[in-house]
Amino acid sequence: MKKFDHLYRINNPSFLKKLSIDELYLLSDQIRDFLIESLSSTGGHVSSNLGVIELTIALHYIFNFEKDKLIFDVGHQCYAHKILTGRAKFFNSLRKFNGLSGFPRRSESNFDVWETGHSSTSLSAALAFAVSRDFKNTSENIVSVIGDGALTGGMALEALNNIGYEQRKLIIILNDNQMSISKNICAIIPKNSNNKDIYDSSSYISNLKKNESINYSIKNFFQSMNLHYSGPIDGHNIKSLINNLTEIKNISKPCVLHIITKKGKGIHNAENDAVGSWHGIGPFDKSTGLKIKSKKQNHRAWGAVISETVEHLAKKDKNIICITPAMTKGSKLEFFKNKFPNRTFDVGIAEQHGATFSAALALSKLKPIFFVYSTFLQRAYDQIIHDIARQNINMVIAIDKCGFATGDGDTHHGIYDISFLRPIPNISIVMPKDQIEAQHLLHNCLYNYEDKGIISYRYPRGYSELTHVPHFKNIRFGSWTVEKEGNDLAILTFGPMLDIAHEICNSLKSENINIKIVNARFIKPMDEDMLHEIFKSNVPIVTIEEACKIGGFGSGICEFAIKHKYKNDIEIFGIENNFFHHGDTNSLRKISGLDPELIVNKIKSLAYIH
Repeated sequence: MKKFDHLYRINNPSFLKKLSIDELYLLSDQIRDFLIESLSSTGGHVSSNLGVIELTIALHYIFNFEKDKLIFDVGHQCYAHKILTGRAKFFNSLRKFNGLSGFPRRSESNFDVWETGHSSTSLSAALAFAVSRDFKNTSENIVSVIGDGALTGGMALEALNNIGYEQRKLIIILNDNQMSISKNICAIIPKNSNNKDIYDSSSYISNLKKNESINYSIKNFFQSMNLHYSGPIDGHNIKSLINNLTEIKNISKPCVLHIITKKGKGIHNAENDAVGSWHGIGPFDKSTGLKIKSKKQNHRAWGAVISETVEHLAKKDKNIICITPAMTKGSKLEFFKNKFPNRTFDVGIAEQHGATFSAALALSKLKPIFFVYSTFLQRAYDQIIHDIARQNINMVIAIDKCGFATGDGDTHHGIYDISFLRPIPNISIVMPKDQIEAQHLLHNCLYNYEDKGIISYRYPRGYSELTHVPHFKNIRFGSWTVEKEGNDLAILTFGPMLDIAHEICNSLKSENINIKIVNARFIKPMDEDMLHEIFKSNVPIVTIEEACKIGGFGSGICEFAIKHKYKNDIEIFGIENNFFHHGDTNSLRKISGLDPELIVNKIKSLAYIH
C-alpha cells in the first residue's frame, strides 16, 4: 500500500507536536483509511479502533509516552496507538502467527506499558503506576483509556473507589460510545417509560448537555467518588480534545474526562451496528462494507448450535433462562433474546455477578444457563466454588470458545477451565464430539442430570453443520463411547480432538497399528467401567486434549491408574505449561505440544514397544 508509505515511516509520535490542527485532522483521516484498507484484508477489532483515532492522536500530541504511561482498558482499541509508535509496517501480519498482536504487547514496544485483553483492569494498573511514581518522586503522567462498557465490570468500580480514596494524580479518559461489544448495559443513563435511552445517539452530546438530569447523574457519579469530572466533549474534535487534555494535565488530583465517540466511525455499516457484528470480524469488502463469508453456507458457529438448541427447548419449557456477561452477540443469543426477551439477561461485563445471579435463579426452581467464554469463566472462579458448588446447586454453565483463541491470543485462549474446574466437588465437565451429540447431551444436562450439581458444558469456537434432531436420546451420566475398535493402543480424547485422533489413525494404516479411539465426552466424571476394561487389556494409552496438560484430562487418567495400580504406558498430549501468543490453530498446536506429527511418532514408538 504505497499510498501509506508516510505511515510506515513513523518511528515514534514526537512529530505530532509540530503539526497544525488541520494537519492532525488530515492524519486522522489517513489513519482511518489505512485501518479500513488493512483490516479489510486481515480482519480484527474494526469498530472499536475506528472510534478512537482522534483521541489517540490528541493523547500523543499532549503527552510524551516515552516517559508518561498510557493504558488501554481491554486493549483492542490500540491500533492507532501502534501506528503512531512505529508499527504500521507490520499491520499485514496483524493477529497472525508470529505477527503483530491485536492487543498491547510489552515485547513489541516500550510504548506498551501494560498488557490487556480482559476488561476493567486498566484503572487498577493506573493507580499502581501513580503510587510508584509518587514513591520515586518522579513526575510522569498516568493516563487510562476506559470504555463505558468496561465500567460495568466490578473491578473497575473497585479501582475507582480506591482511586478516589488515594487521591493520586492520574487521568481517566471515559470513552463513551454507548457500546461494549453490542449495546451497553448501563444504569447511569436514565431510561424512559419504554426502557429506551432518552437520547438519540446521533445527537448524544447535545442531548447530554441539554438534559440536566442525565448530565447531573453522570457527573455526580464520579464526583461522589471524589474524582474531578470534565465533559462530555466530542471525542472526534481534536481541538477540543487537546484543550481539555491540556487543562486536566495540570490538575493534581484524579480526573475523569468524559468523551463521546462513534464506534465504527468511517464505515457506515459499522457506525449503525447495534448488535456488535463489526466489533471483531474477519476480512470484509471495503467498498461495500459487507463481510466476506468464509464458512460454508449450511454451517453455523458452534455458539449458534448450542443457542438454537436451547431456543428449541425453551419453546416448551418456560423455566429456561439465559444469562450472559455482555456476550449476547458473541455467544449467539440474539435470536433467543428476540424470541424470549424476558428470559434473557445480559448482566454487563460482570462474570462474578452473572455466576451468582444464575445460582440463585436455580435455587428458585428455574433453569438458568450461564453462557460464558472459557477465558472469562476464570473471572468467576470464587463464585463457582463458594456460591454454586459448595451449595451443590444444579445448573448448566455453557462454556463457549474452548481451545485456542487463534487471533486473540494468550489473553483469550480457552485452555484452563478443565484444570481449574476438575478439583471442585459437585461439578461435572462434558464436551460433545459433534453437533448431533451436542444436542442430545445438552438435553440430558437440563433434564436428566438434575441431581448432579454444576454441569460444565464445553464447546469450541469455529463452525459446524446444524441438523436439528427429531427427538432426544438419553445418555447415561458419565458414559463414554468407542469410536473405533483396536487392540494395539488406545487414544482417549473428546470434542474436536476426535477428528485429530481419526486423522492420526488414518496416517498409521500403513504401519499396521490398530488403534482404539474412545470418545471421552465426560471429562469428569470419567467412565470407570470402560477405563478398567482398557487398562486390563494392557495396551498403551494416549490422551489428547486442547487444554492445559497440567491438571487436565490426562492427569485424571494418570490419577485413576495410580489409584488402581495399573502399569500401562500412558502418554499425555496437551498444552504445555507456557503462554502461547496468537496465530492459526495448526501453528499453535504445533508449538504447544499438540503437533500431530509428534503424536504419530510417539504412538509408533509405544505400539512397537508393546
